[in-house]
Amino acid sequence: MSSMTSWSRRAAGAALAGALLAPSAGWTQISDDVIKIGVLTDLAGPASDPTGRGSVAAAEMAVADFGGSVVGKPIEVISANHQLKADIGAAIARQWYDVDRVDLIVDVPVSAVGLAVQEVARQRQRLLIVHSTGTTDFTGKACSPYGMQWAFNTHALATGTAREVVKRGGDTWFFLTADYAFGHALERDASEVVKQGGGKVVGAVRHPFVSPDLTSFVLQAKASKAKIIGLASGPPDNTNAIKIGGEFQLFQGGQQMAALLILITDIHALGLKTAQGLLLTTSFYWDMDEQTRNWSKRFMARINRAPTMWQAGVYSAVAHYLKAVKATGTDAPLKVAAQMRAMPVDDFFSRHGKLREDGLMVTDVHLVQVKTPEESKYPWDYYKVLATIPGEEAFQAPDPVCPLVKK
Repeated sequence: MSSMTSWSRRAAGAALAGALLAPSAGWTQISDDVIKIGVLTDLAGPASDPTGRGSVAAAEMAVADFGGSVVGKPIEVISANHQLKADIGAAIARQWYDVDRVDLIVDVPVSAVGLAVQEVARQRQRLLIVHSTGTTDFTGKACSPYGMQWAFNTHALATGTAREVVKRGGDTWFFLTADYAFGHALERDASEVVKQGGGKVVGAVRHPFVSPDLTSFVLQAKASKAKIIGLASGPPDNTNAIKIGGEFQLFQGGQQMAALLILITDIHALGLKTAQGLLLTTSFYWDMDEQTRNWSKRFMARINRAPTMWQAGVYSAVAHYLKAVKATGTDAPLKVAAQMRAMPVDDFFSRHGKLREDGLMVTDVHLVQVKTPEESKYPWDYYKVLATIPGEEAFQAPDPVCPLVKK
């Protein structure tokens, strides 16, 4: 179910050359004499474009930039496809932790899989950093000293998008929700933001995740007469709903869709003609400044597409983890996690980010609007940045149900 990449084998071999320069064995404590990182992702399904090969490449880039070794020990990257199924994801995690001696698992698209792997990581007392698991339950009732949530959560997306849309007059909402943990969390969090802003939720309908036909659900949303149809879903349901909304002239009738989660790969698939004007929230945009552009151009040379916030977050988290291993001289999970919390996350992805005691990495998020075809001047020039929302405003306060939160 997992395989070491050819790049990792070369990096591991090259790392041996530097072993003589490493700190003495008495000072370092690296189990099995190797740091092994597993990218647990969707390699062939509907989440493979915003995660998948790009997430693996991002982890490999972080390892390469670190020199292929840490405290004189080689770093390996392996990957596996969990097929968006919680039981398969949990089985791979058990195999990796118990047999393959993986030190850290990253990525893990869809919340149901992320929550299942979180429980395995807790039982095995090994580290897990999720990037494409968005439910706030991950750092709430399901929090763990071994689990971290890096790139976003549903509360940050709802704060960024729903709050801004309500401010602009979109005060009645109907939710089109994917019927799984992530969709439920997104609807719940956005509903709270809408109501807090003085808006009203007039209804909701839930559809199967990766539904083959969303037509009847979109028509129910249209019939609600709500000004805003909130898409509480991820790829491909969100993009399918936007296409169907266009076919039924939903927008010409005065209604709008607010994509509570949509990624730059989704915009690319839709095309600017269809996606123009959409408001969305993201923790990363490749074309924001020189730092984001410099890293992203290297990524794009490998993958041929712009990085999503999830893929950029994988690089950031792996690099931060390796810095903590170097600083502590060990891969002991709780010691490394404590060091990761002690250090600010300051890189191209996050400026002065902070890993909280509940496992949430708090970072600024950005409200962006999709450009018109006429406004776009070069490939992947898709967003106008309208506002940057400080992390303390975007993310929820620590949930007291998490036993790690100081009362």
